[in-house]
Amino acid sequence: MKVTVLTADERIVSLDVEPDELVENVKAILEVETQISLGQQQLLFNGKEIPNTARLNGSGVVDGDLLMLVSAPTPSSVGGPAPTDLAVNPDGTAINPIALLRHLRGDPSIMSQLQQSNPQLAQAVSNDNIELFQNLLRQQHQQRLLMQQQRQQEIDLMNADPFDVEAQKKIEEAIRQKNVDENWEAAIEHNPEAFARVIMLYVDMEVNGFPLKAFVDSGAQSTIISKQCAERCGLLRLMDQRYKGIAKGVGQSEIVGRIHVAPLKIGKNFYPCSFTVLDQPDLEFIFGLDMLRKHQCSIDLNDNVLRVGGGEHAVPFLQEKDLPLHLHDDKRLEEPTSGAPSSSTINVHPPAPIHAPAGPVSVPESNKRARSPQDVQNEGKVQRLIELGFDRATVLQALSLFNGNEEQAASYLFGGF
Repeated sequence: MKVTVLTADERIVSLDVEPDELVENVKAILEVETQISLGQQQLLFNGKEIPNTARLNGSGVVDGDLLMLVSAPTPSSVGGPAPTDLAVNPDGTAINPIALLRHLRGDPSIMSQLQQSNPQLAQAVSNDNIELFQNLLRQQHQQRLLMQQQRQQEIDLMNADPFDVEAQKKIEEAIRQKNVDENWEAAIEHNPEAFARVIMLYVDMEVNGFPLKAFVDSGAQSTIISKQCAERCGLLRLMDQRYKGIAKGVGQSEIVGRIHVAPLKIGKNFYPCSFTVLDQPDLEFIFGLDMLRKHQCSIDLNDNVLRVGGGEHAVPFLQEKDLPLHLHDDKRLEEPTSGAPSSSTINVHPPAPIHAPAGPVSVPESNKRARSPQDVQNEGKVQRLIELGFDRATVLQALSLFNGNEEQAASYLFGGF
């Protein structure tokens, strides 16, 4: 038969035992389950202690009954509370709360377990707060009754009409929720670090001599700098406003221009870097995939460093304490910016290619003169660059900027010039 044992610290232990099992054997099982030694156990049924030599069925215990496990009084506690003083009312409150409080406070092992499993109840016991103690017992009893009712409802659903669509949906949802709960419990036990908050990757860099915290983001296609940060670094005068467009990712933001080259200091070394300028005040600087590739960077999470130049130099990623408050993920989540890419990840992905600069466009074929050999050669360059994934207007503009030099135009299009 199955019996349920409720411990003093509100733990519930389910046992599958024989009806004529000795109480002493049941206590031996409970010693393994609860870590309470057999000599300190008192097993109560209907408020009365069951002696070790008695058998369960001989004491009136039947299948499904509830037993209460409390600590036996120590030899020094002469004249301690009677077992009935430790029993509970039908609503879950203590019959003699003063005696129960004294009993709990006098057992260090029970108090230790209470502080771990139910700190609010342990505090009420320590403060001798009878009213709060009784209220907590009543609330926990009501919660147990509610859980039992919910389980019973699930059982009733299982036994309901198998052709009842609504009942089957509820059963399906109950099974799904049970699987979710089991998955959560498994994650808590085997993968607890999954519930910790992950700090994004930032390193100290200097742009044009101005220090800043750079967000290293291999998911951002281009290296990004905000218009406000570019102005603070003295680079706004170099912004090419012909390169305007829309950066799309988790949201979108306006591209106001491009800075083709500027000095970037990583550690003790300087590297040339190009930036796409966004009009987005809630981000400062993103070190994107284009510059990660150009300078052969690798993200080493084992040593928690960013390696630059094929591993020749390494700079450590910043810890949370080293970041200003406005860069903390929880702070950014509290103050989202409307219409901008999500500031919780700042995965800004500008279009590839960026919109072509305003300027001369290609003349329609009907208005062109007869093609010369030079035209055929230029068209070959255009086609080869188009095959790399760029549109015709952008390719023509790049070739025009570099007087037809195909290699320089390709380097420019890939953001490496």
